Amino acid sequence: MQHVWRRTTPLTRTVAAVVVVALVGAGVWWFGIRDASAASAAPVTRTVAASLTTMQKSVSGSGTLAPSVQQDVSFEVSGTVTGVPVAVGQSVTVGQTLATVDTLQLNADLLQAKSTLASAQAKLDDASGTAQIAAAQAQVDVAQSGVDTAQAAMDGATLTAPVAGLLTAVDLEVGDAVGSSSAPTGSGGETTAQFTIVGTDAWQVDVTVSDADIALIEVGDQAEVTLDGATEPVFGTISEIGLLSTSDTGVAAYPVTVAVTGDQEGLHDGVAAEVELVYERRTDVLTVPSLAVTTATDGTTTVTQVDAAGATVDVPVTTGETSGNVTEITEGLAEGDEVVLATFTPGSGGTGRQGTTQDGGGTFPEGGPPEGFDPTQMQGGQTNG
Repeated sequence: MQHVWRRTTPLTRTVAAVVVVALVGAGVWWFGIRDASAASAAPVTRTVAASLTTMQKSVSGSGTLAPSVQQDVSFEVSGTVTGVPVAVGQSVTVGQTLATVDTLQLNADLLQAKSTLASAQAKLDDASGTAQIAAAQAQVDVAQSGVDTAQAAMDGATLTAPVAGLLTAVDLEVGDAVGSSSAPTGSGGETTAQFTIVGTDAWQVDVTVSDADIALIEVGDQAEVTLDGATEPVFGTISEIGLLSTSDTGVAAYPVTVAVTGDQEGLHDGVAAEVELVYERRTDVLTVPSLAVTTATDGTTTVTQVDAAGATVDVPVTTGETSGNVTEITEGLAEGDEVVLATFTPGSGGTGRQGTTQDGGGTFPEGGPPEGFDPTQMQGGQTNG
């Protein structure tokens, strides 16, 4: 048999020795130092106190902020405009003059109506028979109605603001002829208002609520309105609930109007809003974080507390409703009682295990490498499995 010999240089022997030492060192770390470190690491317990809070139930909706007062105003009499003492962008008060028309014809009509009434009254005074008196009285009534109409027209020659607010439209100039036959019309043929007044001190949001939720709310319920771009809500109340569905999707939905009752500063027409319609609110409710509550398969509910000796003890509790990330406690705890929220056990590689039922991080489970692990099988610094 022919033997083949390979020459071993000092460098080759040195490299082999380094590899052996490295593999032995890895095994010592996994089976010795790491296990000792993990065994000596004590879990860190985090506790929180049971506290009183406010729990509420609500229905969500979205809408657009709009002024509660937006009124169109126009002349109801015929005539030629003689004055328009206001302009777009001006604030007006209730009763302030917006425009006037000439009163020559209106005054003539009023005088004629009064003359007719006087004549009818004279006939009534001269009537003697029952039939004559009845007929004369009817003529007086008709004449009186004519006077009332003429007087109203005379009063209407001065158009005044029925509400206070900001003038957003003024579609009238001196010399314009006004009246039912000469009212300005829009591009679609509809009659346009001569003045539009928008209130700036009262706001509302119109939302739609589904058929399933509409029975939960009622007029007077509180609402929280969060405007687009705002971090804090403004508050309001439900002022109106529509009786007829306005949905055209086949699913019934009803209009709900929310009147803003909170701070009115900085509100603007047309801003999108998210609305919470609160139909139930309870204050001073004892709660703990829901993560602190454990429910067993038999329905028993417990929280974990730490006793005077530092040991954890499971305490039975009775829970109520859950809202967000907190759970109501109706029996078993008092305000200020500390409960365990989570535990954190340091693991390998700076990772760990949070909670009592969550798997930890690290290259291997905290019990160490799997049974039968051979560090000599490590390739490229990684493990198989």
